[in-house]
Amino acid sequence: MAKSLHISSFLLTLLILTSALSFSLITAKKPKSRDGYSRVLSPATLRLKKEKLSHLRFYFHDIVAGPNPTAVQIVRAPSTNLSSTGFGMVAMIDDPLTAGPEPTSKLVGRAQGIYGSASLGDVGLLMALNFAFVDGKFNGSTLSILGRNAVMSPVREMPVVGGSGVFRFARGYAQARTRKFNLRTGDAVVEYNVYVFHY
Repeated sequence: MAKSLHISSFLLTLLILTSALSFSLITAKKPKSRDGYSRVLSPATLRLKKEKLSHLRFYFHDIVAGPNPTAVQIVRAPSTNLSSTGFGMVAMIDDPLTAGPEPTSKLVGRAQGIYGSASLGDVGLLMALNFAFVDGKFNGSTLSILGRNAVMSPVREMPVVGGSGVFRFARGYAQARTRKFNLRTGDAVVEYNVYVFHY
């Protein structure tokens, strides 16, 4: 009887230890969240492959004059503003992005968003826009730009802060160079070279 009780106690202890070990292994696989609504994931759970660096080059056509403008001023600079930079002006845009500098070049996307004059001392625009691609392997994907565009500088650099579709988890930068600017109408063609890390 004592031997049977000893074996039963041993088996019960073994069962308790096995259960505790199994529980700790199960809970170790699921990271605990201190806040109750977040958890750490492995990139493999989202089927993310190796990160790559892409270079995109296209032309941005900012059309402010004529019967079909693609950039429309939605806030005018106040008349009391003595700045020569148009400080306070805000424009909404849906500018074509083309493969070449001519307006008739192949359409590869649209630049959609806003820009505003955010500098009293020089022509410095705050750019908040999405490059929405409509062609090739990037069709349906977007890149988001948020940064300062010092228009009179030969080369301006703005950060890529994110994206969607092919460009999920994107990060990088965009360089802008003005290729044409019409002083009379305000229309401009800007070359963009975008360097972006994505999966």
